[in-house]
Amino acid sequence: MNTPQPSARSGGVVATLALAGTTAAIMQTLVTPLIAELPKILHTTASNATWVITVTLLVGAVCVPVTGRLGDLLGKRRMLLACSVPLIAGSVVCALASSVVPMIVGRGLQGMGMGMVPLGIALLRDVVEKEKLSSSIALVSASMGIGGGLGLPIAAAVAEYANWRVLFWASAVLALGIAVLIFLTIPNVPAAAKGERFDAPGAIALGVGLVSLLLAVSKGADWGWSSAVTLALFATALVVLLGWGWWEIRTRQPLVDLRTTARPRVLLTNLASIFVGFGMYASMLIVPQLLQFPKETGYGLGQSMLAAGLWMAPGGIMMMLVSPFGGKLTNRRGPKFTLLSGILVLAAGYGASLALMGHAWGLMIAIMIINSGVGLAYGAMPALIMSSVPLSETASANAFNTLMRSLGTSVGSAAIGVVLSQMTISLGGYSLTSEEGFRVGLMVGAGVALVAAAITVAIPAARRTPAPDARPVAPAPVPVDA
Repeated sequence: MNTPQPSARSGGVVATLALAGTTAAIMQTLVTPLIAELPKILHTTASNATWVITVTLLVGAVCVPVTGRLGDLLGKRRMLLACSVPLIAGSVVCALASSVVPMIVGRGLQGMGMGMVPLGIALLRDVVEKEKLSSSIALVSASMGIGGGLGLPIAAAVAEYANWRVLFWASAVLALGIAVLIFLTIPNVPAAAKGERFDAPGAIALGVGLVSLLLAVSKGADWGWSSAVTLALFATALVVLLGWGWWEIRTRQPLVDLRTTARPRVLLTNLASIFVGFGMYASMLIVPQLLQFPKETGYGLGQSMLAAGLWMAPGGIMMMLVSPFGGKLTNRRGPKFTLLSGILVLAAGYGASLALMGHAWGLMIAIMIINSGVGLAYGAMPALIMSSVPLSETASANAFNTLMRSLGTSVGSAAIGVVLSQMTISLGGYSLTSEEGFRVGLMVGAGVALVAAAITVAIPAARRTPAPDARPVAPAPVPVDA
């Protein structure tokens, strides 16, 4: 198998892939400012309206590992273009929707576009020269957080000053522009695993298991954690995912090579990714509420939806600025050091938020620190993964890591949601999260970050020489950890 040769002019490729990842991530937060208005807009109940958000998460979780493996089999450029199609179609369907069903369908199509992020990261190993690889990986990987950080204030501004349909028409135009850029700038690198077959049974089983698990996690608070539906979903997820693991170990060409993911360096990185995803999402759930809660509570800051988004925006910008620095740090000290540094910065950000939560500017500073840590951590994870897997598995391995981050955000959303809903006060006949509830939520975020740091410390150093029977791997993109 021939190793793809990096391009000498990769700036346009990196910019396109970073923009593609940011666009895909923006789709996740696109409807956040509309949550309160969705029942009226779509002529439905509040419970049904929550599916507009949940379906994007579910479809993205199922499609990310599938598109990653197809990228290894069919070519990453081809799959990037394929991912842009549902992004465009979903945006148009949502823009035209007047009821909840077409909106859910459109949001599901948008969720399919999340596969762009791991595909883009894996493609960098093929087309970017070695000295620029770490910083490029850091930027494209962080685009997942950058899109979420910048998408919220942009969507809030549009929702406040224009018709809500403008959000989706604009996202359709943006997705179309990304497709054109991918077609014009991304080279057609030969598929690394060409000739192998696609593991359809594994894909179906993983999809059923993930949907069952994420439905139980995301809707358990609404349905009741001890309800028959929630328990049945957890039981289904356990049985199906165990069966999926049994199948993946025994099939010759698996969707996810569990033997590779079981290597301590890959396994611990993925485990840390879950906790980092949890830590990132906890702040995104707590800080906007603190900013928008009424001042009459004594701790709410009384900001409008748009103002809250603007206070949050510097966090997304910081993630963008920190990513190149993270790449340089990886080149000097290795990805493990960068990951640990990012997680410790994340924990420090939660400490700052506890001290500064009484001021809007204080929460802005805290979210800047938190997102800086996330930017460093997100940039280091793919470098750790790609230095430990064969070239023919880079897309699927990165897709699995992206899935672990998404799993962390889902669990984080559910866990923090329980804390905020259980610790409440009554104001004007309404039940609102208490100040103590917000403080406990922030402390949980800090604790989860410290758990991630402990896991990262245990990640072993990379082997300096490949195993004799290993398939050819591209030159190591980063130095081994000391």
